[in-house]
Amino acid sequence: MKVKNSLRSLKQRHRDCQVVRRKGRVYVINKTQRRFKARQG
Repeated sequence: MKVKNSLRSLKQRHRDCQVVRRKGRVYVINKTQRRFKARQG
């Protein structure tokens, strides 16, 4: 999992990426390609 300042660029990496807020943190999750995970905060 990558920890990044900006998740907007990571969302463009795959078409199934979603930006989700959980517990005050912002995550990029991908159900089909699990390697595209990222966290902010």
